[in-house]
Order: sequence, then structure tokens, then C-alpha cells
Amino acid sequence: MENDNTNLYSIEEFEEQLVSNILSDVYLALEERGYNAINQLVGYLMSGDPGYISSHKEARKKICGVDRNKIIEVLLKDYLKK
Repeated sequence: MENDNTNLYSIEEFEEQLVSNILSDVYLALEERGYNAINQLVGYLMSGDPGYISSHKEARKKICGVDRNKIIEVLLKDYLKK
């Protein structure tokens, strides 16, 4: 049986999900290393200094690959939806 329906994909939703997944990965990596993940993420977002993020499980590489403004946008959208 063929599916004749066209699926619509939103690039915006895809990007937001990608950012959310990266934040979750970074959060877990920081927690595994014994850091207060929230404090470290806030430090990074406020300063832009990647030194706040551990390189454990490539967390620093992952988060530096995302624009900080996009991270804040996704966090605000998620928070305000609740």
C-alpha cells in the first residue's frame, strides 16, 4: 500500500530539536563529571567562554557548534510554552 500523503517538515522545529538534544547531551556530560550543570551552562551562555563546558563526551565541541543566541531562543520558547 502506497502512502500518497505529503509529509511537511519544519526546518525551525528540526533545528530546535537538535539544539534541545545537544543541551541534554551537554547537561548529562557535565553531571557525569560532577559539575553543577546549570551553573556551567549559564556561565557559558553569559560569557561565551567554552571553558565552562567540559570536553567529556565532546560536550564542548557540541555546544560550540550552536549559536548561543539560538540556544537562548530555544530555552525561552520551551520555558514560555509551559
